[in-house]
Amino acid sequence: MPKGYDGKESTVSLSVIRRMPRYYRFLGELAKMGCTRISSRELSEKMGLTASQIRQDLNCFGGFGQQGYGYNVPALQDEIGKILGLDQKLNAILIGVGNLGRAIATHMDFEARGYNLLALFDNSPDVIGTMVNQHTVEDISILDSFCRKHKPDVAVLCIPKEAAKALAEQLIELGIHGFWNFSHYDLSLNHEGIVVENVHLGDSLMTLTYMVNKELNKNK
Repeated sequence: MPKGYDGKESTVSLSVIRRMPRYYRFLGELAKMGCTRISSRELSEKMGLTASQIRQDLNCFGGFGQQGYGYNVPALQDEIGKILGLDQKLNAILIGVGNLGRAIATHMDFEARGYNLLALFDNSPDVIGTMVNQHTVEDISILDSFCRKHKPDVAVLCIPKEAAKALAEQLIELGIHGFWNFSHYDLSLNHEGIVVENVHLGDSLMTLTYMVNKELNKNK
């Protein structure tokens, strides 16, 4: 459950939570450009949201702005980072080091997003033992012993669809609490305290297909 600025648990909608990383990213870009102060109106213009929406979202976690001043950019980014838990560093493993898994392990900055990536696993003899971004790919056969020893919190699944459900159940038994799932199988596990983020890149691409065709058809 997200915690508010006062440290107490509060009920915050998932739609608000999903916007928080975007605020964090935009504020980071502003900070890199030397911006130290911004109003909700100026931030709304950059992000394509209304100023009212921004104020409502941030008020879910406490008052961060000052009347007549706006928001302190580095301080607000830091507070949003704490809300998201980026300072708590969850331990993660990645399973499935094919093209997608390799790309994620290589190009995703896990540490900047609140994770320690502990290990990569695969079942292919051609992949096991290879190096990917300073990690040696481990044999999936040692998954149980590794998890019992290192106690990862989150698993990134880049595996075939048909293997996802059984592996997820196994990982829950091993203490995994969250899944970042790229398997094309919609994990929906009936276990208390287990969190799943299903990622369908194809769905995003088809959404773009619709939007582009909609714009093109306006001119016909």
